[in-house]
Amino acid sequence: MLTYKALGALLTYPEEDLVAGLDEVMAVLRADGLLDAAHLAGLQALADDLKAADLIDAQERYVSLFDRSRTLSLHLYEHVHGEGRERGTAMATLVELYRFHGFDMAARELPDYLPLLCEFLSLVDDAVARRVIADAVSVLAALSRRLTERETPYAAVLQSLVHLSSKAADAAEVEAILAATPKDADSLEELDKVWEDAPVTFGPGDALTSCPMASKPAHRAA
Repeated sequence: MLTYKALGALLTYPEEDLVAGLDEVMAVLRADGLLDAAHLAGLQALADDLKAADLIDAQERYVSLFDRSRTLSLHLYEHVHGEGRERGTAMATLVELYRFHGFDMAARELPDYLPLLCEFLSLVDDAVARRVIADAVSVLAALSRRLTERETPYAAVLQSLVHLSSKAADAAEVEAILAATPKDADSLEELDKVWEDAPVTFGPGDALTSCPMASKPAHRAA
């Protein structure tokens, strides 16, 4: 289902080629038929906003939202494990689950990076994809709320992913995630220090309970 790949594309850094292809992205979303008119309207508003904006301004806005704010990190395990050992062990198992579905990672990004997860979801059956989203739906719902509060059209992407989940987000879990996410750094220097002091370590552990999340680009194992 290309809907997931299209949603992932909308969450990536807005390079010139992405902006040029936004009409095609929207056409894919409409053709797949997984999203209703309300969600498509929100995604169209994001596409229109990106097309109308100066590219440098759009890129700076993206960096300010997703790269400089830990509370809006697109690395999903950041919101439940922080940068401790638990996140690393969960991601190691995540990679194994990914391979279980016949795919090998072929990217430098960490496997809990949301646009890469969306790439994987586009490669598996829709029922499997919805179960994967269900395992992460509370994190996605928390991100959706934060983006909505910031009045950014990017909220429409998270709202669409939550809509595609095979189960609703647990309200208590969402509140716990919102309460536990670390405060954003007050400066770029402070943010750099956070990443330097909190490396991710990998090892065996648990990941999402029912299905893998995955990294992009992916290819089937021989």
